[in-house]
Formats: sequence, structure tokens, C-alpha cells
Amino acid sequence: TSIGVNGSGCPAGTAYYVLSTDRTAVTVTFSNFYALAGPDVSISENRKNCQIALGVRIPGGFSFGIATVDYRGYYQLDAKVTAVQQAKYYFQSQLTQATARSTLTGPVNGADYTYRDQFDLTATVLSPCGANAVLNIVSSLQISNAANKSGSGYIATDSVDTKLQQTFGFQWLKC
Repeated sequence: TSIGVNGSGCPAGTAYYVLSTDRTAVTVTFSNFYALAGPDVSISENRKNCQIALGVRIPGGFSFGIATVDYRGYYQLDAKVTAVQQAKYYFQSQLTQATARSTLTGPVNGADYTYRDQFDLTATVLSPCGANAVLNIVSSLQISNAANKSGSGYIATDSVDTKLQQTFGFQWLKC
């Protein structure tokens, strides 16, 4: 198994990962995955993304898919400011993809969030049978103060220790 990260929310040196000993889960920790909006904030800060590429060795007779993905974070939104946490999942060179999206609307004076993207094995994005594959997970954070130009907001994929964290659970299927 190999992993790579790339994007405006995970520049070099700001993302780390741990693969479980049984190789059924991986946790990716970020230190720079957040988006901001406000009257004095550059529009380039309104959207951040991070693409995670997981290289997976798949034994003959098996296929691989995602069971769950957990996102933990923190957000603060003035009235009418909105934040979106979204993820797309797909295997390289495959057409099928899955998308999960969560929208938050202010006012919220600072709160933690936890989202779980959960997939049914028969409906989820599956790797080719018995072939090594690269699973791409493109996570994005977006924030908008279009409905309240004087409003501000912040969203980060974050854990209790102020690191950013995603946990992925995998499913194997005989094919």
C-alpha cells in the first residue's frame, strides 16, 4: 500500500498518515486543511482541497471498496455564512465515482463536527477484480459569505488534538 497527498489544503509537509496493522484502515492527519471567508479575506482562501491517492495491492479473486470515511472538524460561521465539506471517491481509470456532501449554515459560534460517509458494498465504487489499483479521494472545504458580505467564517477538518484527520474503512469482496 502506498499513499500520496496533493492540493491547496495539504501542501508538502502538512499531511501524515498511519495504516492500521491489519491494513483495513488508514488515518490521514492534516495541519493546513481549512477554508476562510470574510470582508478582508482573499477569495483564494474560500476553497481548499486535498487529493489522497491510495495505491492498493489487490489479491487475485478480490475487489476492494470503501466502507466508511470519517471527517472530524471545527467550524465558526456568522449569520448566513455557509460552509461545505465534500468528498469524491473513484478508482483511477474507472468511470464510476461516489460523492458525499455536507452543508453547514451560520450563525454558529464555534462547534465541532463529525461526518461519516458510509457506502453499501454493492453500490460503492469498487476496484477492478484482482488488479492493483489507485483509489483517489478528493476532499474539499468551501466557505461563502455571499449572503452576508460583512460576515466571516472558518471550517477545518480537525481532530481534538487540533490536527486534521480522516479515517477510512475498507471492504474486500470476493469476485
